[in-house]
Amino acid sequence: MVRSGQFVRGTGSRSMKRSFSIAEVVRRFAHQPRVYAAIALPLAIPFVLAAVTTDGALTQSPIVNSAAMIAGPSIRYADLTAPTAASLPEHSVVLTVEDGDTLESVLLAGGLGRTDVGTLNSEFGKTIDLRRLRPGHLLRFHYDTRGSVDSVEMKVTGWGEIDAVRNASGFTITPREAQQREVETTVSAAIDSSLWDAVRGAGEGPGLVSELADVFQWDIDFFALQKGDSFSVVVNKRYAGSDLVGYGPIVAARFSYEGKTYEAFRCQTPDGRAGYYARNGSPLRKQFLRAPLQFSRITSGFSKSRYHPLLHIFRPHHGVDYGAPVGTPVMTTADGVVMAATYNHGEGNYVRIRHSARIETSYLHLSRFAKGIKPGKSVNQGEVIGYVGATGLATGPHLDYRVSDNGTWLNPLELKSLTSDPLRGDSLGAFRTSVAALSPKLDTPAQQLIAFAAKRRALF
Repeated sequence: MVRSGQFVRGTGSRSMKRSFSIAEVVRRFAHQPRVYAAIALPLAIPFVLAAVTTDGALTQSPIVNSAAMIAGPSIRYADLTAPTAASLPEHSVVLTVEDGDTLESVLLAGGLGRTDVGTLNSEFGKTIDLRRLRPGHLLRFHYDTRGSVDSVEMKVTGWGEIDAVRNASGFTITPREAQQREVETTVSAAIDSSLWDAVRGAGEGPGLVSELADVFQWDIDFFALQKGDSFSVVVNKRYAGSDLVGYGPIVAARFSYEGKTYEAFRCQTPDGRAGYYARNGSPLRKQFLRAPLQFSRITSGFSKSRYHPLLHIFRPHHGVDYGAPVGTPVMTTADGVVMAATYNHGEGNYVRIRHSARIETSYLHLSRFAKGIKPGKSVNQGEVIGYVGATGLATGPHLDYRVSDNGTWLNPLELKSLTSDPLRGDSLGAFRTSVAALSPKLDTPAQQLIAFAAKRRALF
């Protein structure tokens, strides 16, 4: 072993310490089995071996590779200088607005100083409401060769872009509001688990779910959809640039439900009111909606004798319970006048509405009432009157919906509805022409092509 430049040789029971010259070391090892190790050395760079003298002192003997002498003069370490950091070329970084972000925090993260951040925060606020920033907005920071931000471009989803380019005195701000467009599109899907999943699986947004439910709300129980039900819908999709910002109105729709096919075609009457009609011109709108909530599940039905989970007795259940999360909007199922909007121990917060001299509906266990709902207020079918809760004698959040005819309780699920007058005369003729043009689109859904999407600037 080697220690402090000395070799230690063992001899029996004791060891002897002796210093050897490099020449002697080489000579002694020349007769030993050889072990080779490859060392890569630069040809033109000298290296030094430490020689150990007999008195223990170290000397340095330069040894120059002969190949280096042939190659030319050697390069000394002193001639080498430390490399300088390479400057980055012009480049961009894109940051996404996330939950909890403010414009100020994103601008700081992009590398701007406090003064510049204050300037842009103020200037951007003149164009858009900064309090309504949403996750998904993008900010593109462009850096010059010195690493300084020389421009910021903000993409506001559904609105457009704002450009900020640095100048001698600050920034030049240029708002670029996106062009608003409507594209008529046909969407089709089969139900596997729910209408929501089917629409989302077709690549569409949740807004189309509500639109479709509104059209067929009088005829289809969306709580009872089965696998194999299907729909096809022709709808206007609204875009801001290439961003989808909403749907509507639905122009035509077809829904296969429980083995039956329901169709709806939009028609605007001479008085300016628009509605949906079946192929024969009869209106889809009925006097009563099938349910006071768009999406929920029935947790308890109408019964003359039901075991009450809190009172532990059997007694009639005069309504239908719809289980839904607290805060789910509750709609009045028909036009009418609010007769009561109050609280009692059993029903909790409840609203009672009179629709005719005989018919009334009640909505129980609400968490709260909608704004303006009070006795004497007129309400229209589909208007939100309150929100699902668990007030009164309730084991969990749900709506107890009840219908009475001159004091006699009716099963809401068996309620027969009256319809408005059908189309006639010139209105019916124009409607039939529209139906003839729209029906092929429902039969053979067309693939949506958005030509303007390809023209989007490649900034992000």
